[in-house]
Amino acid sequence: MEAETGRKTGDPATYTCPMHPEVRERKPGSCPKCGMALEPETPSPVAKTEWTCPMHPEIVRDMPGSCPICGMALEPRAATPAEEENPELRSMSRRFWLSVVLTVPLVIIAMRAYLPFTRGLHSPVLEWIELAFATPVVLWGGWPFFVRGWQSVINRSPNMFTLIGLGISVSYSYSVVAVLFPGIFPLSFRTAGGEVNTYFEAAAFITTLVLLGQVLELRARSKTGAAIRRLLGLAPKTARRVLPDGTEEDVTLDLVRPGDLLRVRPGEKVPVDGVVEEGASSMDESMITGEPIPVEKKKGDRVIGATINGSGTLLMRAEKVGAETLLSQIVRMVADAQRSRAPVQKLVDIVAAYFVQAVVGISVLTFIGWALFGPQPRMALALINAVAVLIIACPCALGLATPMSIMVATGKGATGGVLFKNAEAIEVMKKVDTLVVDKTGTLTVGKPKLTEVVLAPGFDEKTVLYHASTIEKGSEHPLAAAIVSGAAEKGIAAGAAASFNSIAGKGVAGLVGGRDVMLGNPAMMTDSGMDFGGALLARAEEMRMSGGTAMFLSIDGRPAGLIGVSDPVKETTKEAIDELHKEGIRVVMLTGDNRTTAQAVASKLAIDEVISDVLPDQKAEVVKRLQDEGRMVAMAGDGINDAPALARAHVGIAMGTGTDVAMESAGVTLVKGDLNGIVRAIRLSRATMRNIRQNLFFAFVYNSIGVPVAAGVLYPFAGILLSPVIAAAAMSFSSVSVISNSLRLRSEKI
Repeated sequence: MEAETGRKTGDPATYTCPMHPEVRERKPGSCPKCGMALEPETPSPVAKTEWTCPMHPEIVRDMPGSCPICGMALEPRAATPAEEENPELRSMSRRFWLSVVLTVPLVIIAMRAYLPFTRGLHSPVLEWIELAFATPVVLWGGWPFFVRGWQSVINRSPNMFTLIGLGISVSYSYSVVAVLFPGIFPLSFRTAGGEVNTYFEAAAFITTLVLLGQVLELRARSKTGAAIRRLLGLAPKTARRVLPDGTEEDVTLDLVRPGDLLRVRPGEKVPVDGVVEEGASSMDESMITGEPIPVEKKKGDRVIGATINGSGTLLMRAEKVGAETLLSQIVRMVADAQRSRAPVQKLVDIVAAYFVQAVVGISVLTFIGWALFGPQPRMALALINAVAVLIIACPCALGLATPMSIMVATGKGATGGVLFKNAEAIEVMKKVDTLVVDKTGTLTVGKPKLTEVVLAPGFDEKTVLYHASTIEKGSEHPLAAAIVSGAAEKGIAAGAAASFNSIAGKGVAGLVGGRDVMLGNPAMMTDSGMDFGGALLARAEEMRMSGGTAMFLSIDGRPAGLIGVSDPVKETTKEAIDELHKEGIRVVMLTGDNRTTAQAVASKLAIDEVISDVLPDQKAEVVKRLQDEGRMVAMAGDGINDAPALARAHVGIAMGTGTDVAMESAGVTLVKGDLNGIVRAIRLSRATMRNIRQNLFFAFVYNSIGVPVAAGVLYPFAGILLSPVIAAAAMSFSSVSVISNSLRLRSEKI
């Protein structure tokens, strides 16, 4: 390709005019319209990476660091196709491994009473060795914890690192004083042998375990963005552009512009969203819609960027590029939803606001209680238990319980064709018991088709369809388009009407080839004094009973025939409604169609309730009435006229095949545009809220049991005291457990 184009992929492919961007040349020169010098098209500048906190999305920084509220490591706000190296993880890993190397000797020394090669060593010598090994672990390895703990004090936002910093600094400082000035300690601090115990191994071990917890947590958190990275990775890197002279060149996607002709060969990915101009093929859209069945594409059909072409070659015209493609919009919606906060988070925020203060208070009370009433050495035991209380408490587990589940759920939903606008939509979707669905475009395909032609005596099909399509050619009604395209499929091209008149609510009339033609409903024919006879009227009623629309055609004042048009029900609708019933959802069909047609569709699909003859501005009123009855209502629609009802419902569900206005008004968007997506959304919502409850239960139970045990409540009954080292291990793994439980959502079947 380089030989053909004379350049490398990624270089400016074309030159364009700043005033007339439609002018594009392969060589420098001047604009043929205004004479200005052409400029090379260049890629847009790379956006600057922003960093944010998963627990507090309002915190945004332009570089890595820690959250000033909770102290957690910030993470990139926008995912990239490849998982980038996390500087925080790299730093924590380096500190952890050095701390491990220095902590192992401290553990061996602490076990000297049980090891023959250390049993005879003099205690003061070992204490100085412990000081030498523990100091770099605590001061260098644990430095990030002290920094974050101090920031929490300055920002008046106590968090997990406030407790960790206090616990480590107290045990380490006490031990340093015990080594340097042992004589200042009274008997209450000394053992039966008169020695003052040091806790260097505890301070170092706690630091190492917390570092391990941070490493595991950062690695686990990186997996929550896997769904977005997988979506970003779907996009191809280049496109094959067809130039006006017929030559072709490979260009990077950022050089593709709307209107470009692109060649998509078998097995290649569609570069951007567009329309097929030539060729036919089957398209694998499963990575976008979640549906595994290939979709046939031909001239005039729309194709989605990042989907995979089958065995045919397509020539497509680009329509949406860059941030406007469906894939880019999906990624943006998922990222926004992942950073939103669910209503249940409010309870967690209230608890977290007082959690650290309460733990510090309990730690102080623990110290006082053991100092006054504990056995000898009282002060030493008071110190150890107070530190254990500080270390074991984990507000981080509480804070992560909800956002981690939301991040995983929104990513999983996106890969299944379900886009949640925010976390609130996920939480509310679980409670829905009534689903209101619009008929056209939601239950049905939304594209009426010519289904039947019934002829009156003396007329043939070609004559009937020619006159019907010609008179409807000037109409913008969807049924008119169905007749015109249906006639074309039968090889009958519409002609030109000499005159055209649209009669609101009844039909159309005009002059075709010198003949008077009328096409409309029975009321139009009755007004004209036309008698279609019992047979045609009976057949028209049968069409309506089957869910179709019947239109009568007259030519020169004589009944010519009956034309049936219907909007077919989507193949997946019946199965989806059956699944919704299994989930306990009541389905209500809301439509502007007449009662007969609406009831015919409802009977086929086993819909629970039908509300017909509803005007667009009345749909929101119907939703409100259902809400006033105490129902949790979800509304699914695809048109502009559905937007008020979508906004009014507890959860609005927009079909991805519909309008942008409907999608903006909805809390959930279904990329595929069928009701199976609603089933998946409900199941994912219920699984997510179940997962959040599990996380919160674990976090609350862990803290409510761990803190009292660390304070020593079991000592009077069972003689059990909790070592600060064990407390540190429990605290470190509590957050990891919450994240790991959240990641289980990735394998949830929806």
